[in-house]
Amino acid sequence: MEDVFRALADPTRRQLLDALFEDDGQSLSELCEQIPQMTRFGVMKHLSILEAAHLVTTRREGREKFHYLNPVPIAEIHDRWVSKYAAPFVSALAALKGEFEDEYGADEYRADEYRGVEYFAGQSHPDHVPRHPPSTRIA
Repeated sequence: MEDVFRALADPTRRQLLDALFEDDGQSLSELCEQIPQMTRFGVMKHLSILEAAHLVTTRREGREKFHYLNPVPIAEIHDRWVSKYAAPFVSALAALKGEFEDEYGADEYRADEYRGVEYFAGQSHPDHVPRHPPSTRIA
């Protein structure tokens, strides 16, 4: 799991993973086009680190080597670290949402943003609108 964290720590490697997420099964040449400021050798080095962490798998087809995203290690991190800490917050937010909808109605409140300010449906967008409904305003 340490290899996965180390691989994900680098922004270039995350960019490569994002490129594979968008279009899986890319060749080295296609991935090099995604990062024009880096040499082919540099991209290959980053891909080898991603392969060692099992975040990328490859398949040879003739002279070409195609790279594929392997989401399993990221899912394992999520299951091990994120989900157990997030579960209490998610259930608390779901309960709060239910209470809010019971009190105000599901369609009465819109959390649209206007210059970072939430507002009630039907109101204009003045900058002085409170961020929270009157009964839930934080003191």
